[in-house]
This record gives sequence, structure tokens and C-alpha cells, in this order.
Amino acid sequence: MVTAEISLYPVGTDSTSLSFYIARSVESIADVKGVKHQTTPMGTILESDNIEKIFEASKIMTETIHRLGVKRVEIILKIDSRTDKKQTAQDKMKSLDRHLKSA
Repeated sequence: MVTAEISLYPVGTDSTSLSFYIARSVESIADVKGVKHQTTPMGTILESDNIEKIFEASKIMTETIHRLGVKRVEIILKIDSRTDKKQTAQDKMKSLDRHLKSA
């Protein structure tokens, strides 16, 4: 299972607000088969059984922002690739919560 977080930063827009560009980039991966996503205030969580699908979604998101006229996009992509068990982002949060409640 591959869990990733992508944060995209359009550079050189006319506004300090970037939510329009991020919304379009998230919409652009709605039909990518084999990738689940969840948007947070600081990035978008991507999940897949195939790391190539993570790269595909990342590329689509970036290209979408470029097609909106943005000439530069900075991208931070963090990937957790795990082969010993299938663990979703939700599973990771449950594990963390168990430890937080016992502290």
C-alpha cells in the first residue's frame, strides 16, 4: 500500500489565495482509477496499491495548474510505501489515536 501527501504551490499568480488552483487540481484526479484522495488544509492525501498511480495523479494535478496559466508550480510529495501490510491513511490515524488516548 502506498500513502502519499502532495502539496502544490502555484507561483506567480495574481492573488495570494491559491484555493482556486488547488480545487481544480483535486477535481482533475477524480476519475483516476486506483487512487483514493482526501484533501486537507495543507495538502492532499493520495492512496493506492500502485506507486505509479501516485505519480500519475501527481502529474495530472501539476499539469492542471499549468493549464490554468501558472508557469511555475512547486511540489512537495511525501511517499510511504509499505509492503508488509495494507494500511490506509485512516488505519494510520486509528493507530495514532490509540497511542494518544493512552498517554
